[in-house]
This record gives sequence, structure tokens and C-alpha cells, in this order.
Amino acid sequence: MAARSLWAVRRRVQHLLASVAASDGRGCLHPFSTATQRTAGEDCSSEDPPDELGPSLAERALKLKAVKLEKEVQDLTVRYQRALADGENIRRRTQRCVEDAKIFGIQSFCKDLVEVADILEKTTESISEETEPGDQKLSLEKIFRGLSLLEAKLKSVFAKHGLEKMSPIGDKYDPHEHELICHVPADGVQPGTVALVRQDGYKLHGRTIRLAQVEVAVESQRRL
Repeated sequence: MAARSLWAVRRRVQHLLASVAASDGRGCLHPFSTATQRTAGEDCSSEDPPDELGPSLAERALKLKAVKLEKEVQDLTVRYQRALADGENIRRRTQRCVEDAKIFGIQSFCKDLVEVADILEKTTESISEETEPGDQKLSLEKIFRGLSLLEAKLKSVFAKHGLEKMSPIGDKYDPHEHELICHVPADGVQPGTVALVRQDGYKLHGRTIRLAQVEVAVESQRRL
């Protein structure tokens, strides 16, 4: 009976000790937990403003950068369009200049030829108006004077514009300047040279624009 009572007391004491331990544990944990939560809360509250301000500042920076880039794009677009317009204008002006050069490139030459035509016209008018019928000698003299003036004027015009007549008699045959018509015996003429010119050639500023038609001297046995 005493043993049973002692066992009951021991069990009761263990139960009380366990209850006290549990109470002490809860009492110690609650303050720590509250402090921990309070500290965490304070830490979170102290760090929240930078987190809220951070994205705002980043967004502002991105917006400013986007606006700047958009302005640069617009500026470059305008400059590009202006460059295209300027290039097109230059191309049109250049094309117009080339076309004008093709059309009016011989304007100066034609202007000088007009003077030749004036001389020819005046010569024919003077022959038809002042010459009496039957006076052939006077007519021929006027014709000769008119033709002489005409030839002198033509030579002057040709020389002014770099047009040179080629009379290659006695020159060595050159296929780049002469057009071979036939061969003739080299009677008193060196073989391989031009013996006769049938039609004069012409050069414009040193470039052959018309070959001279020539007969070339060869030895008798090589005559074609």
C-alpha cells in the first residue's frame, strides 16, 4: 500500500516536473519568437523602402534612355532622308549636265561653222547679183575669192577645235592612221611608204577620227 502510494507520488511529481518544464519552455519561446518576429519585421520594414524605390529609379532611367534613343533615331532618320534627297538631287543634276554636254558639246564648233556658212552665202549672193550675164571671168574670180575665204575660215575653225588634217605622202604606212586602197610600183619612192593620198584623214586632239585613204609603194615584183 505504501509502495503504491510512493509510486503514485513519484508519477505525480514527474507529471508536475513535466508540466513545469513545458510551461518554462513555452514562456521562454514566446518572448524569443516575438522578438525574432519584431526584429524581422523591423528589418523588413527597413529594407522595404529601397526595394520599392529601386524599381522606380530603374524605370525612370530606362524611360529616359528610351526617350534619348528614340530622339537619336528620329534625328538619324531625318539626316538619312536628307542625305537621300541630296543624293537624288545630285544625281539628277549630273544626269542633266551629261545630257546637256551631249547635246551642246559641239555648240562652240557649230557657232564657228555658222561663220563659214555666212561666207558661203555671201559669196553666192554676190555672184548672182553683181555678175553680168556672159561675164564668166568675173564670176570665176568671185567664186575663187569666196572659196579661198571659205577654206581659210575652215582651217581656222579646225585648228581652233583641235581638228587636224593628215596628208601622209611620203610617210611610212601605218594601219592605225591609213586605209590601204592598193599598192603601186615604187618608182622613185621608198617601198612601204605612202605614194598617193586619195582622201585626207583627220585627227581630233591627236586621236584619229578618219583614216586617210592611201596607195602604198611596193617593189614591182610585189605589186598586187
